[in-house]
Amino acid sequence: MNVFQVITQLAYTFFAKAAVQGELILNEADSVANSVPVDVPQQTSEASISLFDLLIKGGFVMVPIGILSILTIYLFIERLFYIRSKMKTDKNFMSSVKDHIHNGNISGAINHCANTDSAIGNIIGKGVKRIGKPIKEIESSMESIANIELMQMERNLGYLGIIAGIAPMFGFIGTISGIIRIFYNISLSDNISVGIIAGGLYEKMITSGSGLIVGVLAYIAYHYLNSLIDRFTLSAEKTSVEFLDILQDNQ
Repeated sequence: MNVFQVITQLAYTFFAKAAVQGELILNEADSVANSVPVDVPQQTSEASISLFDLLIKGGFVMVPIGILSILTIYLFIERLFYIRSKMKTDKNFMSSVKDHIHNGNISGAINHCANTDSAIGNIIGKGVKRIGKPIKEIESSMESIANIELMQMERNLGYLGIIAGIAPMFGFIGTISGIIRIFYNISLSDNISVGIIAGGLYEKMITSGSGLIVGVLAYIAYHYLNSLIDRFTLSAEKTSVEFLDILQDNQ
């Protein structure tokens, strides 16, 4: 037997013994693992919470914030329908008024303006009733009616502006209340834990978020309605100028 064969035989013997020893170790480990009880974590259903329950956790500050949210929705819907109803005019409105005036049918023009039931109809109707008066007087009477119509459209819009300002402030009050609650609970228990802090954080974050949401909605509603009023103002001015031109051409 040469040297190469001796080395091969020794390597084979070494690895055979290692394999046998490893198998014994694995079998022992398996027996130990089978003898030790293993707690298999079971899937637990995640605790769900409704939106109402979540808002309740915000505390007493959620009461005025909830009232402000209801007022915001009511004021926006009520003003939106009123402004849109007053802005509606027939595309052929001024052409019909022009035909009545050129034909000398003043009563027909007045009735036509009254039947439109719109702010521009009321403004032009006031001017028609003043036909025969000086142009300055007619223009002044139309401006007065236009200002009245604008005031009626802007009624209660100021409340939306107030809500946009105070709703986030109520949320800030809830934030302060939540922080006070956290430190008060810590002082009672003389311990800082997640459970103690979580209650105050619920109140702080829910009130802050709710106040900001209501404030943003009121802010958007306020400026959107004002944009509609600005659009009406521009349309009323154009229509008034067109009506005055009709009167001057008819003289």
